[in-house]
Order: sequence, then structure tokens, then C-alpha cells
Amino acid sequence: MTNEQKIERIKQTKIVPVVVLNSIEETLPKMQALVDGGLPCAEITFRTPCAAQAIALTVKTFPDMFVGAGTVINREQCERAIEAGSQFIVSPGFSEEVADCCKKHDMLYLPGVVTPTEVMAAVAKGLTTLKFFPASNFGGLKTIKAICAAFPYLKIMPTGGISADNILEYLAYDKIIACGGSWMMNGTPKEIKEKTKKAVELVK
Repeated sequence: MTNEQKIERIKQTKIVPVVVLNSIEETLPKMQALVDGGLPCAEITFRTPCAAQAIALTVKTFPDMFVGAGTVINREQCERAIEAGSQFIVSPGFSEEVADCCKKHDMLYLPGVVTPTEVMAAVAKGLTTLKFFPASNFGGLKTIKAICAAFPYLKIMPTGGISADNILEYLAYDKIIACGGSWMMNGTPKEIKEKTKKAVELVK
């Protein structure tokens, strides 16, 4: 899959679930819940020690699932995520070394930005599809529109403070390809499945 095709896949999905796994045992039940809920996509964060193992297990068990690594903040994590089978890399901020690592591996990189200066640093690396994070803390849709007015070629994936209550407002803006969120990931696998189903129905 090319990076453009990956962006298209994210666009079609509309929601990228942000998944924090505290143990490898949580992985399959939670991933199964997302799949059963109609959202075969996950950004598994590198906030916990089992992240790379969880990505590898998910990729092996659910070959049709679109799996990325989130909260990737340095080259070492990036290499481990790619080795584990990640199909895209997401950072909370912009990292030059992660950008270089992704370029080396021809990997889709969605760095986090909130200011025009950060956008310019990402654009200088050839990146125009960016994560806006943490969205609700930095003016949300209003700020995104102001930034996109200055950089009309950007595509944005806002994350942070997005829920069933405000996602449609974000998705209505044509520069937004999808929203990252974790609101459907709380609770038991059964609850995750139900929340995911509702989220998918909402955005469709």
C-alpha cells in the first residue's frame, strides 16, 4: 500500500481509535471488539512496554486490520514499530528523526502540530497530512481552519478531546480526513464493541 492509499484508507475509516494496551493479554480482546464493531483500524500507542509486541500480535492475528503506532517520539521507537508491522506512524509532536526514519522506510508519518512554525517544519520534510494535537486544548476546529487558511494544501487528523458529541462538527470540514479518539476504548470488550458500532453508525 502506498502512503497515498494509506491516507485514503484513513479517510474512508473516518475514525482512528487510539488504543493504550497495558498488557499483551488485553490486545486480542480489544482488537476483536474494534473489528466486530466495524472499525478494523487502530493506533496502538508506545506509552506502554508491550506496544511493539501488541502491534506484531495484532498484525499477525488480523491481517486485514489497518494498524499503526502512536506516541512515537524517537527513532528507536519508530524502528521498533515498523519492524513490528506498523502501517503508519503517529507522534504527539513533530520529530525530525522520526520523519527521517519514516522516509527511509517509505512509511506514512502523521506528526502532531499546533502552531504554524511546527507546520512549516513538517512541510519542509515533505509532510502535508498532519495530526492536530491536543485539538480541544488548542482551539479545536477554529484553530484548524485558521492554520489551513495559511496552508491550503494540508490534510488534518485532529486528536484530543474528540468524542461522539463533536466528531461530526470536525468531519464536516473538508480539510479533516479523520479524527483520532479513544472514547470507544473504555470498558469491557463487549462495551468497546457497542461503542465502536455506535461511532461507526454516527460517522457513516
